[in-house]
Amino acid sequence: MRTSQFIFSLTAMVLLLGLNACAQQPAKELFKATVLTPVNSFTSDVEGPAVDKNGVLYAVNFQKQSTIGKVLEDGTASVYVTLPQGSTGNGIRFDSHGNMLVADYTGHNILKVDATTQAITVLAHEPTMYQPNDIAIDSKDRIYASDPNWKENSGRIWRIDPDGKVSLLDSVTNGAANGIEVSPDEKTLYVNGGKFIWVYDLSNGNISNRKVLIEFPDHTVDGMRCDIKGNIYLARFGKGVVAKISPKGEILKEIPVGGKQTTNVAFGGKDGRTVYVTLMDKGNIESFLADDPGREYEMLRKK
Repeated sequence: MRTSQFIFSLTAMVLLLGLNACAQQPAKELFKATVLTPVNSFTSDVEGPAVDKNGVLYAVNFQKQSTIGKVLEDGTASVYVTLPQGSTGNGIRFDSHGNMLVADYTGHNILKVDATTQAITVLAHEPTMYQPNDIAIDSKDRIYASDPNWKENSGRIWRIDPDGKVSLLDSVTNGAANGIEVSPDEKTLYVNGGKFIWVYDLSNGNISNRKVLIEFPDHTVDGMRCDIKGNIYLARFGKGVVAKISPKGEILKEIPVGGKQTTNVAFGGKDGRTVYVTLMDKGNIESFLADDPGREYEMLRKK
């Protein structure tokens, strides 16, 4: 056998063995959470997980306050940007141009991080906000921000237009507005209020007809995301689970995680079905595989 034939045969054998090995690997189990980043790799204020159009994960307060961490698929993380002095991030989303939008709760801002240069500018500043907390975004790049007043157990909901104009949409007195999300058809806005989720009719950036979708008997609720079918994935703070809830308010599943203080969730991964979960008491991020991709993950890829 000539050397070239031998090398070709050997290469073919290696490729075949590799394919066989891949075929024999079991598929990842649905709804089973595993550790992504080490415990205490983030501060206890780890929050705001969000995934860009390339599937890269980001979350606030990596290693120290006022940073945003960039997390690769294998859990390796680094500082993406450090926010300006006096600013601390919470919720993160991405607009249709790939820019990162950050709720800066200490500066009362919505910050924009340029997708190309990483330059940080103030998209909107509203001094009357208690603290812009979680944010959601629709296909028109309109941002919806929750604004809790923890001491008074009340809150407000704001809309921030792409040009930075800020509009107050609603004030609530029976719960601190926190997690927030837009439905896949953009006809519904979800906002949580302590132990329950409010549901609003959403039309052209305005909300109406607030009512309770679901109320929980124990623990509290925090960040949330919708999948493409409209199911809500909700962080149950204190219970240590992510609840999957139907658009009708039915609990379909509870996914246990490694800590009790679940703060937020986001969809990402290669096909949009990996759910990332931030854990305050562990200072890290876990992940699990869902059965459908996330709404925002799909929306960003249609741009």
